Amino acid sequence: MNQTDIPPVLVTGATGRVGRIVIDQLLDAGVPVRALTHRSEAAALPAKVEVFTGDLTVPESLDPALNGAGAVFLVWTAPPQTAEVVIERLAAHVRRVVFLSSPHQTPHPFFQQPNPMAVLHADIERLIAATGLESTIIRPGMLASNSLAWWAPAIRAKEVVRWPYGAAETAPVDDRDIAAVAARTLYQDGYVGGDYVLTGPESLTQTAQVGVIGDALGRRIAFEEMTPDDFRSLSQGTAPSSIIDMLLAAWSAAVGQPAYITTAVADILGTAPRTFHQWAADHATAFTENS
Repeated sequence: MNQTDIPPVLVTGATGRVGRIVIDQLLDAGVPVRALTHRSEAAALPAKVEVFTGDLTVPESLDPALNGAGAVFLVWTAPPQTAEVVIERLAAHVRRVVFLSSPHQTPHPFFQQPNPMAVLHADIERLIAATGLESTIIRPGMLASNSLAWWAPAIRAKEVVRWPYGAAETAPVDDRDIAAVAARTLYQDGYVGGDYVLTGPESLTQTAQVGVIGDALGRRIAFEEMTPDDFRSLSQGTAPSSIIDMLLAAWSAAVGQPAYITTAVADILGTAPRTFHQWAADHATAFTENS
């Protein structure tokens, strides 16, 4: 099949952690790609990608990118007010949508804490279902790349990593595996109606995850337990208080509980999901002083 026979896939969140890799995965599969960005000149994307400027808060700005597209990878990065109109526009133009959601339906204490983002995701899922779009929902758990934002500054400075709930267990999933699943469900048949929770293959405490990063760097990284109140104080201004409270509640609920683990990545890709050890080894330079 020639590229011209395949309708293009529109990727929203095109410069984000997952969306950017989805673009590469689609191009590797010979699928034409469109990217939605806020500022086209700021998008350092491959030359084959057709870049459109648009904004989820301005639904009509999406029309040029949607005209002639066959599917959309939807990453919601805006306030909720325009969600209904945006979903209606998607349904008017394309056949299929793959939505990057969260595991808010998963009956594990880690995923059952009050979470404003989960409420938004659930609302968007209902809107998608009401349109009759061919849809696939992918629900990554804790992203391995979160550790870059959380722990890399202290590790680069060769300081102690101070963090709350070191005994909390999660199963970090590699962004590359999330993107590969998203791409596969966008261009291959057989995934319409699919609902997939994506996790890494192993349950690790947060303390152990810091240790794994140390292994990748060839040195021991000291970990020191921080109180939730100290974490709230230090996190002021870096994220909404509701998100900080949600994280603390989730970690607290995960102490003494093996992480929720699925086989979805392997089931869809036919290969085992990357371990956190693999992720840390591949991203070791991001934790060094010169990053």
